[in-house]
Amino acid sequence: MKNKTLATWLAFIGGPLGLHRFYLHGRSDTLGWALPIPTALGLYGIERVRHYGLDDAGSWLLIPLLGFTIAGCALNAIVYGLSSAEKWNTKFNAGAAIDAPSGRSSWLTVGAVAAALLVGTTALTASLAFSFQHYFEYQVEEARKISQ
Repeated sequence: MKNKTLATWLAFIGGPLGLHRFYLHGRSDTLGWALPIPTALGLYGIERVRHYGLDDAGSWLLIPLLGFTIAGCALNAIVYGLSSAEKWNTKFNAGAAIDAPSGRSSWLTVGAVAAALLVGTTALTASLAFSFQHYFEYQVEEARKISQ
């Protein structure tokens, strides 16, 4: 029986590593194995900022991958947490009764949805702001080179 609350927390906390996918779909899930790639690339982008500084063009391309992955996993957590017990049990607990307790929401589920909403929107907004700021700074710098 796949518990909705546990899946919601796994999507929120361990989502960028694919833990919720492994819990729900098993070890052979391709997307679960693919999720750590943009996470690792985003972390590499953060390391590039620490090493080369904020003006590194590679970092403003890599860092948003981490933010978008976190935001996407937070969105998954929200979808899992807000799904009805009937829909959850039909999709993930096929042999169970349609109103089985594993598909019910509790305050822990609501807490995970609220935390995912807060963290997901923050990660998405920060990623977009970081990328656009550095992109437009790069464009202004290139325009200055052309005009001289």
